[in-house]
Amino acid sequence: MSRASKLTLFGTSCMAAAIVVGVHYSQRAEKAAMHAGVVRDIEQQRVKKERQADFEMQKALEKEYKKIQQVHDTVPPVADGAGAGGNVA
Repeated sequence: MSRASKLTLFGTSCMAAAIVVGVHYSQRAEKAAMHAGVVRDIEQQRVKKERQADFEMQKALEKEYKKIQQVHDTVPPVADGAGAGGNVA
């Protein structure tokens, strides 16, 4: 084999090895990114369940407090007119 053919063979072999290593690295990076997405989704589901549980607890407390207390939706107006922050002159 001539020197040029040996260099060509060596060069193409090195290039092929570099491509294989690059593809493996790319696959590992993709797999890590996908795993991070799964972990993020699990965390979001946990937070959502926690918030839902808090909401249900607040709803139950509100229902219990409404049984105990008399609640009005509107605020009655002030009779003397001075309740809005001072005297009107």
